[in-house]
Amino acid sequence: MTAITTSELYYDPYDVGINADPYPVLRRLRDEAPLYVNERYGFYALSRYDDIERALVDRDTFISGRGNVLELIKANTQQPPGTLIFEDPPMHTSHRALLSRVFTPRRMAALEPQIREFTARCLDPLVGAPRFDFIADLGAQVPMRVIGMLLGIPDEDQQTIRDHVDSGLRTEPGKPMRFSEGSTWSPGSRLTEIFADYIEWRERHPSDDVMTALLTAEFEDERGVTRRLTRDEVLLYVNVVAGAGNETTNRLIGWAGKVLADHPDQRRQLVEDPGLVANAIEELLRFESPGPIIGRYVARDVELHGQTVPEGSAILFLVGSANRDERRFPDGDRFDIHRPVGPHLAFGYGIHYCLGAALARLEGRVVVEEVLKRFPTWDVDLDAARMASTSTVRGWETLPVRIT
Repeated sequence: MTAITTSELYYDPYDVGINADPYPVLRRLRDEAPLYVNERYGFYALSRYDDIERALVDRDTFISGRGNVLELIKANTQQPPGTLIFEDPPMHTSHRALLSRVFTPRRMAALEPQIREFTARCLDPLVGAPRFDFIADLGAQVPMRVIGMLLGIPDEDQQTIRDHVDSGLRTEPGKPMRFSEGSTWSPGSRLTEIFADYIEWRERHPSDDVMTALLTAEFEDERGVTRRLTRDEVLLYVNVVAGAGNETTNRLIGWAGKVLADHPDQRRQLVEDPGLVANAIEELLRFESPGPIIGRYVARDVELHGQTVPEGSAILFLVGSANRDERRFPDGDRFDIHRPVGPHLAFGYGIHYCLGAALARLEGRVVVEEVLKRFPTWDVDLDAARMASTSTVRGWETLPVRIT
């Protein structure tokens, strides 16, 4: 490999110490090594906003068909058809067009009363208690219930599904996930069994939910054939939706608890003027991006910062760094609910822009509004708080707070 390197500058997505507060290292990457190479794990990394924005739309050079997680790319895993986030055109184009009809912003906005009801159900029993946990009591509950509602999953099985999704992303601290060389990626076997049963049941009992929409919608595939999704494709879609919808929104809710506790003056402004909450959510997404890393496989040699990144390389787009890049966001390491945030990269960019972005924003806004109605002030119990050990999302596994 050839790239700009700095002997004392080190970054990797598994390092527990870096993950606890990555921003000093990310700033150094942007300034000293905007194209960085990690020899130990064999990847390149881009950290500046403009570089990542351009790369995310260069779908011929940086492809998703080998996965968007470093471990998957390095293991040369095969991605089965229907795994939307791991697809390239033309297959991705037809599959995304279908899902876009299911996850419309209007359909997501219509869910607000139910999301507010779920949130109230979580929070009301906590009123008067001296403390609660932003993850156990909120982040692990609200997204799970929303996804369960969308997919038509009964309440009694939602916890099992969330736990399986959660465990599939966990790593041993300081180490990557492990995949066999050349294996085919698949969701966990238990999840596959659960969702397969629901799909079979939904075929016989259609309803107004996403699973029914996926089973009945017709689309034109990459070969120009008008058809419905196969059972295996529906199964993969449902797994992807369940995983993405639970994990990232969970992390957003956790960061809301931590960052607003760190900025009590701004939290007080949100209490006094709830109309500021929507922009505060955008600033939270920028300031502490729940999915701070996007991986790609390099399909052809490419010149970056005067260096050649060869075909066959793995490259990471450090969107958590890009979203604090002072070249795009002045004083980017400062949290400011009044900032005119503009386009950030927390949901990606280009053809793989997150289809669930509108839903995540809605859930984040509703949760913050409902928390502030009941608990205008709190402090984080840092001695009991714990970061989650993953290489895909970044956030809190537990975030207990004391009501003040």
